[in-house]
Amino acid sequence: MPRRRPSPGPACRTPASGELLAGVFCLGIATLDYVYSVETMPTRGEKYRSRGLAIVGGGCAGNASVAIARLGGACWLATRLADDLTGDRIVADLQADGVDTRFARRVAGLTSPVSAILVDAEGERMVISHSDPAMPEDAAWLPEELPPGVGAVLADTRWGDGALAALKLARRAGVPGVLDGDRKPPHPDLVATASHVAFSQQALREVSGEEDPHAGLAKVAKGAENWIAVTLGKAGVLYWEGEVRHSPAFVVETVDTLGAGDVWHGAFALALAEKRPEAEAIRFASAAAAIKCTRFGGRSGAPARDEVERFLSQRR
Repeated sequence: MPRRRPSPGPACRTPASGELLAGVFCLGIATLDYVYSVETMPTRGEKYRSRGLAIVGGGCAGNASVAIARLGGACWLATRLADDLTGDRIVADLQADGVDTRFARRVAGLTSPVSAILVDAEGERMVISHSDPAMPEDAAWLPEELPPGVGAVLADTRWGDGALAALKLARRAGVPGVLDGDRKPPHPDLVATASHVAFSQQALREVSGEEDPHAGLAKVAKGAENWIAVTLGKAGVLYWEGEVRHSPAFVVETVDTLGAGDVWHGAFALALAEKRPEAEAIRFASAAAAIKCTRFGGRSGAPARDEVERFLSQRR
């Protein structure tokens, strides 16, 4: 007998009014993460015991979509999963947070993405991940237009053909198309197609050839027609507005950085969907990511909107 799959679930609604807020269409990887808390990172081939364990959904786009939902936004996730029990768990966890999974494609005979993650006492992480190399790259099954209510698109770099298709949808719809450049984009047109690009420091280094993020950002952004930034973790965010500008990170007691960057991207995309200016969107996203860093368990620590607003009100 075939397994009963979870239904796609409704789009996110605000708890108070039940009305749909601004929506974000996310595309990219969703995983199941096994997150182990350890005192220090292993350095030798021997047995180690963890202090804690969290089994939670993960992945750049998966985490970002949950962050959007918890912040009150409507959210849809397009992703590729296997028709296996791990895929069932990934979808069920997304739906439990209010993410619409109607665009999650299930492929028979493969394995869904999984990760084993170690988080040490300083909150830093080590990630071992597996994505089935046989997962189809074809993006022709994606929708020809965005769902009603979408005010922004967010795509990661794990599925190049899908990301390009999603960002083209954003262009046609006239809404922001955000590229989460956590890795060097696999498709040469991805950066140019996005209206907003937020690189990781490593990806910017690979794209620009510059070790210094200020120099790298200036090199990539000068002459570009889109908005470009680089996230630097606790060093904040650099972004280009005719010159390199800096938005500092919030200082918090870090417990676990896993998923913080994904939460940042989700919150940033939602803020753009709400038509906030980029500088304000950065501050909102940085607050959401900072709160997440104070909690163990990957995206399970993603905050609700009232938590972010209270956090910001205390730091004016």
